[in-house]
Amino acid sequence: MADAKVIPFDDDRSRGGAGGAGGAAQRPARRRGAGSRRHGAGTAAMGDVQPLPGRTPVGDDAPVPRESRESRAEHDGGAAASGAAPGTESGSGDEAGGLEQRVASGLAFLRRRLTGDYAVDDFGYDEELTDQVLMSLLRPMYEKYFRVEVKGIENIPSEGGALIVANHSGTLPLDGLMMQVAVHDNHPADRHLRLLAADLVFMLPVVNELARKLGHTLACAEDAARLLEQGELVGVMPEGFKGLGKPFADRYKLQRFGRGGFVSTALRARTPIIPCSIVGAEEIYPMIGNARTVARLLGFPYFPLTPTFPWLGPLGAIPLPTKWTIQFGEPIHTESYPPEAAEDPMLMFNLTDQVREQIQHTLYKLLVQRRSVFF
Repeated sequence: MADAKVIPFDDDRSRGGAGGAGGAAQRPARRRGAGSRRHGAGTAAMGDVQPLPGRTPVGDDAPVPRESRESRAEHDGGAAASGAAPGTESGSGDEAGGLEQRVASGLAFLRRRLTGDYAVDDFGYDEELTDQVLMSLLRPMYEKYFRVEVKGIENIPSEGGALIVANHSGTLPLDGLMMQVAVHDNHPADRHLRLLAADLVFMLPVVNELARKLGHTLACAEDAARLLEQGELVGVMPEGFKGLGKPFADRYKLQRFGRGGFVSTALRARTPIIPCSIVGAEEIYPMIGNARTVARLLGFPYFPLTPTFPWLGPLGAIPLPTKWTIQFGEPIHTESYPPEAAEDPMLMFNLTDQVREQIQHTLYKLLVQRRSVFF
């Protein structure tokens, strides 16, 4: 033990290059792996990574030819320039994220409906259901079937109450629904239109509930005044059933606007009146006759006879795909009138006639500009 000599590691490294037989005997030669670099003979080109013995190249471990590396670099470079991560299809991540967000939003909506955790106002209006479901059901008819063109949306104020007065036609009241979608989808302030509907609407099963959810309420002065005072956008069609069920021969000829009750309501609320003209609804169900006996038995104001209904059965209830135009005219302001003006019958008559004439004049102008009923 006294003769033992400790050899430091540094000395061992230095002696490795001295070469002698003794040096080789003291430390065995290091084995080289198949992937180590060799100078001289060899089957692999320098810089190419070779797999370990007995291992099949998989994925990124496999040697890639020079041409493949260049094409992959070009692909990754193009993806990076377009904003996508290298090695992925451009935009696939955004699409997947959008789908996940829509699914999560849908599940949250269903949970709120099942638990009753949603808001409804005093009139039964359900804003969330309207935005996410009912408007989505009406939008294909609005965009694809009737291809509605909207003009003058800037005439609707961004805030505060306003009364939109429109012509009424089409046998079935689809014009009111299309006007509601037009305001909802085109107004920059995302305003909702609250329509005043006839008593019959709230007497029909299913229709009653859907109308309430959409924000419709009874066409009476009290409900209209409350909505206007709350700053809501209110829509009214003063022609009523006289305009909705008029013969096809009288199309685009405005009927009587009642006794001017809508003008009195606007004067009391001191809100502007916005005339609205709708072209295209008159031709969806050309009413060539009225079965009055059937209408009395059913309790309807009229029973329409068209070229397709009731002769084709349920198929006759499909409206014709006419091209629609909805134009909102310049507002008629009522702020300058004194409060007692609502009791002046002559003033109400004059304002009612002014609104009616403006709508009629715009209808004639749009009809002249229209190329075809269907295009």
